[in-house]
Amino acid sequence: MIPALAALLVCQLVGEALVRALAVPVPGPVAGMAGLLLALVLRPDWLAALKPTTTTLLQHLSLLFVPAGVGVMLHLQRLGDEALAIGVALVLSTWIGLASAALTMAWLMKRVAPAVEQGGP
Repeated sequence: MIPALAALLVCQLVGEALVRALAVPVPGPVAGMAGLLLALVLRPDWLAALKPTTTTLLQHLSLLFVPAGVGVMLHLQRLGDEALAIGVALVLSTWIGLASAALTMAWLMKRVAPAVEQGGP
């Protein structure tokens, strides 16, 4: 379990270092997760070594939300003061996300439909 946890933390560290070195506007853990995905694609045998540890982490994932909940409770007054801005940002970002997903799907369906009609993949 310790080597698997170390591997996960190293992926996060490498992602964080890359993001800071390249000044990319992506969270370090997300870059580390992408690196982990790439490593697992290149070396699928690593999955067997990581799976028991990652399964255990996922079973206890709800505990990882406790610090976020404490942060919300700590800043509850500020959240109340800025509720309108937060609400507008949430609604707009949801609409933009849905619209971009719908447009991407429509574009992909137009692109794939001719290939399917011709007997392609």
